[in-house]
Amino acid sequence: MPEGDTVWQTAHALRAALEGKILTACDVRVPRYATVDLTGTRVDSVVSRGKHLLIRVDDASIHTHLKMEGAWQIYRTGERWRRPAHQARIILATEDAVAVGFSLGITEILDRNQEDSVIGHLGPDLLGPNWNPTQALANLRAVGIQPIGTALLDQRVLAGLGNIYRNEICFLRGLHPRTPTADVPDLDAVVDLSFRIIDANKTRRVRVTTGDTRRGRETWVYGRAGKPCRRCGTRILDDLLGPDQLTERQIFFCPSCQPATRD
Repeated sequence: MPEGDTVWQTAHALRAALEGKILTACDVRVPRYATVDLTGTRVDSVVSRGKHLLIRVDDASIHTHLKMEGAWQIYRTGERWRRPAHQARIILATEDAVAVGFSLGITEILDRNQEDSVIGHLGPDLLGPNWNPTQALANLRAVGIQPIGTALLDQRVLAGLGNIYRNEICFLRGLHPRTPTADVPDLDAVVDLSFRIIDANKTRRVRVTTGDTRRGRETWVYGRAGKPCRRCGTRILDDLLGPDQLTERQIFFCPSCQPATRD
């Protein structure tokens, strides 16, 4: 699932292509909204909230979520698409651009006053204009014994982190992902690092947590199971972690730099 910085970048690109412009075409290829036609309306704003995107058009809000496979792509009028047409879920065109949402996990058209029903549950948005570290810290403290590796992915706690960041943050703070959040000695530092690491990457084409942009050197532990730790040389391990089997995601950790807590 894309991280919040990918969604932030997507909103930035859509904003440049659509904001303030009149839609010359609108094609929603989702059965429930197939009759919706916003042609002739003006795009007022495009915003990201955590991993959610909102394109506000007159009294409507186009709510999309990329999930695992989704992507928005922007083309010049008449330009050949880079993905198959059957994957398109929504097409928004202006006089000089065409924005296509492919394989979106969520595509729905809401009244503006219904936005809270889809984003009201989110915790403070790490890349939002009103980022609130105090509230994020309070939310983390409130999860109690929930593993820190699970809490960091909980969008109700703080919005925007995905699996890459949760693994890298745990490594950089020396935390095993299964450490109960209540046992983390410095949650303030976790919140601060979460913001700094995603903010530093929001304008990058390649996500980097090590400071090394060379291919294969971008991450400390993510995707490196079986390889030596960049700090101590110990073999990186992997496992699954999540609130239940349906939502388990892969974790990567150095057993030396991130020792498991013991009872």
